[in-house]
Amino acid sequence: MLFNSYAFIFAFLPVALMGYFTLNHFKQITMGKYWLVAASLYFYSYWNVKNLPLLLTSIVVNYFIGHYLHKNISWKKTLFQLGLVFNIGLLCFFKYAGLVGFAQIALPLGLSFYTLQQIGFLVDSYEGLAEEKSFLDYAVFVSFFPQLISGPIVHYQMMMPQIESAENKRFKLDQFSLGLFVFCIGLTKKVLISEAFATWAKPGFDEHTTLDFLLAWKTSLSYTFQLYFDFSGYTDMAIGIGHMFNVKLPHNFNSPFKSKSVIEFWSRWHMSLSQFINTYIFTPLVRAMPKINFRNTMIATFLAMFIAGVWHGAGWTFVVYGALHGAALVVNHIRKKKKKKFPGWLSWFITFNFINITFVIFRAKTLADAGKVLIGMMGLSGVVVPKLGIKSVGALKEYGFKMGSYLYPDDYFLIIMFLGTSWVLYKFRNTSELEKTFKPDTRIAIYCGIAFVFCLFGMNRITEFIYFNF
Repeated sequence: MLFNSYAFIFAFLPVALMGYFTLNHFKQITMGKYWLVAASLYFYSYWNVKNLPLLLTSIVVNYFIGHYLHKNISWKKTLFQLGLVFNIGLLCFFKYAGLVGFAQIALPLGLSFYTLQQIGFLVDSYEGLAEEKSFLDYAVFVSFFPQLISGPIVHYQMMMPQIESAENKRFKLDQFSLGLFVFCIGLTKKVLISEAFATWAKPGFDEHTTLDFLLAWKTSLSYTFQLYFDFSGYTDMAIGIGHMFNVKLPHNFNSPFKSKSVIEFWSRWHMSLSQFINTYIFTPLVRAMPKINFRNTMIATFLAMFIAGVWHGAGWTFVVYGALHGAALVVNHIRKKKKKKFPGWLSWFITFNFINITFVIFRAKTLADAGKVLIGMMGLSGVVVPKLGIKSVGALKEYGFKMGSYLYPDDYFLIIMFLGTSWVLYKFRNTSELEKTFKPDTRIAIYCGIAFVFCLFGMNRITEFIYFNF
């Protein structure tokens, strides 16, 4: 089931909320948890019920491994290693089976996210950082539907105290209002903004065989904005729903396009994944090094980012994407160590264009498809200049310039979208900043109501979220 669907907004979510808080109101705390698990499993299986057995198996296996990791047993380390093999094995089998001769297998929905979440739980249990709870509590932790499919990735010790809190068992109008506000922001991002950019990004990647200079940049920038508004929109909706259940989920984005280095970018983009990489991949890699120094730390930095790139899927595009970001992080750290700085505007310009270029590789189905767009962005496929009243370009034809047609109405709309969204991204407060100062009033209600009505008209064409594919 999709957050941006009529069935979710007008049927599933109201029923899930009413059932949960009604049971808690009558002191049926355990039944409230069962209701939340049942609602979450229904939400998950609504998309494809065939995915449900794998989720349930993963929950059961990881719970019992975690249960025995809390015991003082001699084979604790071996059990922990088996747990890692089980989870990583699942990811590798479903993501990379096609690379080793098996038939291509459809990736189960949300596998990457709920597996990472449970790996984190096993590590925390092994190190004594997560308290042992009942199987029902663990099932709530893993299956909680707002963050089940695409995150944000949460830690057991952060989420479960909120679920257990007696104060959070009752319906809170202020939290519900905040949740509606944040959910409305996310819905607007997905339905009105991301979907608009998708109409310009898709043809360039999937339909055109060659792209001229302007079309290539139109394609790449459209996808960069599409991906951001799609994924941050999903996160906002998840956080908003969490507030409705009195659960505060971590923010995943903090104005990433304001970044002036790749280091800063990864502290602002998909932050829950960045934290997971730092805690469960980078830190163990550093500890495994024979000596902790700058050189070995940079090797661990590159490897961690490379693994994160490959985690997204099987294909050379993800290998190159991870390697480029790993290399960029190393270069940034070296420049930082040597205290070499560019002017602020130049740092931002270099960072944004690096991100935009690597997102082309991330989006493309093959390296050849990525090359098609990148070649066009460099002008090597020629530059088509819109007429705009100009009669000729003279000698410029010798350098690949040629006259094109007049700008079409959707091109003007695209320009307005680029300028408008850029202005909002760089001048306005982001969702997490708005959330901190939120106070319900008539003006906000009117703005949200207008945006919601426009979204309702846009929801007649249901599209899944980009990160459902990972």
